[in-house]
Amino acid sequence: MAPMGPAEQTELARLRGRVAELEAERGGRRHRGRSFLAVVLIVIGCILAPLGLVASWAADTVGDTDRYVGTVAPLASDPDIQNAVATRATNEIMSRIDLKSLLSEVPTDDRPLVEKSLGKLGDSLEGAVRSFVHDKAQGVVSSDAFENIWEQTNRKAHSSLKKALTGSGDGSVKVEGDTVTLDIGPLVDQVKQRLVDSGLTVAERIPEVHTDFTLVTNDNIGKVKTYLRLLQVMGNWLPVLALVLVAAGVLLSVRRRRSLVATALAVAVSCGLLGIGLRVFRVIYLDRLPAGVSQDAAAAVYDTMTHSMFTMVRMVVALGVVVALGAWLTGRGRRAGLVRGLWISGIDAARLTADRAGFRTGPVGPFVRRYRTWIVWILIAGALLVYLLWSYPTGWVVVGIVLCLLFLLAVVEFLGAESTPPDPPTPATV
Repeated sequence: MAPMGPAEQTELARLRGRVAELEAERGGRRHRGRSFLAVVLIVIGCILAPLGLVASWAADTVGDTDRYVGTVAPLASDPDIQNAVATRATNEIMSRIDLKSLLSEVPTDDRPLVEKSLGKLGDSLEGAVRSFVHDKAQGVVSSDAFENIWEQTNRKAHSSLKKALTGSGDGSVKVEGDTVTLDIGPLVDQVKQRLVDSGLTVAERIPEVHTDFTLVTNDNIGKVKTYLRLLQVMGNWLPVLALVLVAAGVLLSVRRRRSLVATALAVAVSCGLLGIGLRVFRVIYLDRLPAGVSQDAAAAVYDTMTHSMFTMVRMVVALGVVVALGAWLTGRGRRAGLVRGLWISGIDAARLTADRAGFRTGPVGPFVRRYRTWIVWILIAGALLVYLLWSYPTGWVVVGIVLCLLFLLAVVEFLGAESTPPDPPTPATV
């Protein structure tokens, strides 16, 4: 084959350059398509992440009776709730007590004098009786009996609450218009019995009372009920879907490590905004309460019911920050390398000090150096397994797991470091 001339070589070089340009352009279009799809998946996942937290909260609160009872149980010892319930029970009892009927307990000969005295007392008599009834009601709500009544009522009411949040239903908890109420009839019965025991026998004539104590009231309770029903149906599948979408987006990204850092921080921010939104909604909700509803009691109910959701928000924020830091520290960036260098230098210094003090690892050191990579991944998998098996992890649980993992990784690095030979003895001087 005859050698190519200068002109042919120039043309071949031009053709090769053109082919390289076409391949680069084609690869650029493919990368842009992948990047666009990755961004779409990550954005959708970040939007679904806070909704997934709400769905998990709805599924846990509505679907698990023990968890619901455990959530509302502290309300029984809340002073604001106790005072509001006692006031509600007092109003119901006083509306059914006819003060003049008290005369039936007075001997016939003494009634004219008593009637004359009652006329002079006027409203002060009703105030005295109301104060007496309220003291008895306050005694009931401050006792262990009220805690038992509260727990039993809420346990029986759980199925009704489920119906209430998902559409309709009768029972101890129900939704009427824009209000969620709890029937405190059993508490009124306890107060009536205490009044009778204290000498106010007219309380025996009060018929069985079923009165409602407002748990939640809001103009948009109908819409909230619809949204909660949808989220409750989704349950724990929505968080899984959000996780799958963000994972798929990261895997499709051209720069996966950078995408992982950005995605983890974005999920943390979106869930953090949910927490901020709950705080803002609390202020708006309390500001729009009707005049007859105790703001302190409503605040106690709101804080108790949303406590587990705030716990999940803090957990996801902590997890997102940890994942972002982990991805960043394992990257090739100069600052990440500097941090890793400080970590390794500190462990090497500790190992050097231990070697000089006579510390020896024996066969453990060579074993760790040989299987260091496997040991590190086993520790990471173990930490992830602990997190997944933890029933209701909090932000502090995430931090604790990470700190334990870092300690174990430091131990592995310490044991796997090369031993430093002891310094040769200094020759004696004559």
